[in-house]
Amino acid sequence: MPNCPHCQQPAAKRNGRDRRGRQKYACSLCRRTFTENTPSAFSGYRWPRDIILTAVRWYLSYPLSSRQVRELLAERGVDVSHRTILMWAQVFGPLLAAEVRRHRRVGRRWFVDEVFLFRKGEKRYLYRAIDEDGVVVDVLLRDHRDTASAEAFFRQAIARTQVIPDEVITDYHQPYVKAIASTCPGAQHVRTGLHRARGQTTKSVERSHVPLRDRLRNSRGLKRTGTGQCFLEGFEAVRHLRRGGRPGAGQLVPGPAPHARVRQVVAAIDALGHGLRRP
Repeated sequence: MPNCPHCQQPAAKRNGRDRRGRQKYACSLCRRTFTENTPSAFSGYRWPRDIILTAVRWYLSYPLSSRQVRELLAERGVDVSHRTILMWAQVFGPLLAAEVRRHRRVGRRWFVDEVFLFRKGEKRYLYRAIDEDGVVVDVLLRDHRDTASAEAFFRQAIARTQVIPDEVITDYHQPYVKAIASTCPGAQHVRTGLHRARGQTTKSVERSHVPLRDRLRNSRGLKRTGTGQCFLEGFEAVRHLRRGGRPGAGQLVPGPAPHARVRQVVAAIDALGHGLRRP
């Protein structure tokens, strides 16, 4: 018998079947009923997991708007609104990102930079970091470019990766000095404005911004900071899978057959999606 997903106790017994023929269970402690699909993040959604993951993968992988993804789904007999596709991306994008982080290894030499993002005259700041192998450490979208935002980024990156960097390379932005000293005081801080003669630059992380800028160029930008953060986490997770976790500019990793590589990415996302659980 499976444990109750609500109280995590094994006091469950069979209680008939639901409308789809799945075995139902009843917990004798909390009096709730459930199936083996209840803990899944896709439980309660009208459309099955494969369709939702396909829509999320298309929206996060390619420069498509939610309305264009809606038309592609309509060609396959799936009728959903563009708002539904946006909601799927905002819900399942961070969940996929969390699963990718579980299988990702991050180095201890971080290159950090911030990107300016605009929408209708409003400016937001995206903090990004990559390690020495080009793997994206973390992303954080903020409304302000100050010391508090830099500290929040480093705290989030360290908490998510469970890695404290030994060396951090940044540009000459002053708030990084206090942020690194307070969040990872043992790390060596290299400011490229002082070390360019020795070849220390942030060009690697600046080049890694290009795929994100290309993706946002074909859309209307990020409307709100919260939903923008959800999109960015999902985008970086899918991009990491498409790169095969290797250094590069965000394109498909060359292999024996690009078609086989695309199918490997689809299989990887499907495998990760199968294990998604409600937060």
